[in-house]
Amino acid sequence: MSRIITSSSDGGIRVGGHTKVSEGRVLRRFKRDKWLYILMMPGLLYFLIFKYVPMWGVALAFKNYQPFTGFWNSEWVGLEHFHNFFQNPDFFRLLNNTLVLSLYNLVFFFPAPIVLALLLNEIRISFYKRTIQTLIYVPHFISMVIVASISYVMLTTEGGVVNEFLFQYSGQKINFLAEPQWFKPLIIIQTIWKECGFGTIIFLAALAGVDVEQYEAAVVDGADRWHQIWHITLPSIRSTIIILLILRMGHVLDNGFEQIYLMTNALNREAADVFDTYVYIMGITQGAFSYSTAVGLFKSVIGVILVLGSNWLSKKFGQSGIY
Repeated sequence: MSRIITSSSDGGIRVGGHTKVSEGRVLRRFKRDKWLYILMMPGLLYFLIFKYVPMWGVALAFKNYQPFTGFWNSEWVGLEHFHNFFQNPDFFRLLNNTLVLSLYNLVFFFPAPIVLALLLNEIRISFYKRTIQTLIYVPHFISMVIVASISYVMLTTEGGVVNEFLFQYSGQKINFLAEPQWFKPLIIIQTIWKECGFGTIIFLAALAGVDVEQYEAAVVDGADRWHQIWHITLPSIRSTIIILLILRMGHVLDNGFEQIYLMTNALNREAADVFDTYVYIMGITQGAFSYSTAVGLFKSVIGVILVLGSNWLSKKFGQSGIY
């Protein structure tokens, strides 16, 4: 049976009803965009080396790893470490602390950059706007060690600025650094102060793409600034907010290690222990490598499920998703 060979509209060769792109065309595209591919290489290598290659290490979660016997010769124990983790009396305490901190982040920290971006967008004098933006970006570049040190200096009961102020006006001091009920609010306040300004960059970029003619039409219809924000600005950046919220769901069980570890002490540990610090304590200080890997894998699996679930839910309600 003869085969029909025709030319296709994209410059390739159609053989038997299927388009075959010539190798020459691929090479021409590569030569044309070679600098873009070269520019992409560092990021691609970073993810390959530090994200994908280390994934083979998750097999530790299913082994009883012993350094002297090596990775391949260690005993295979299956789901034993997961079973021990879920049966551990500390599991529900860790889960509660982690989820409460994540809930605080979603309720208080996540909307903060949006509100701040909306306020900055209303400033019409460019000099003031740039100055304020610079000032609120600076904390992002301060080390968390410095942030923790500032918190200790301001909140300590021995000469701290905040407690000295409270003592003068109420006659008593509050041990913010040691009382468990103050730990989570303190972490959220630190996070908002340090990251809120930098988080506005994405939302300010989204606001820059809003059609100015919509505001002009709203003014003609008699809408004030509040109605313009509610009916024009927020709907215009809704897709950006939803995408960032979906990505945020992947970090529900990830509260960050450094900040929590620096602010934890013997008196507030009951409220401060989360999965991140637990992995460090079990894996590094106690040498339970397989057990801590199982805990980390549990966090990752839950994060993937939450991202996929929130993305599906977003599309179910007719909104855009991450794919």
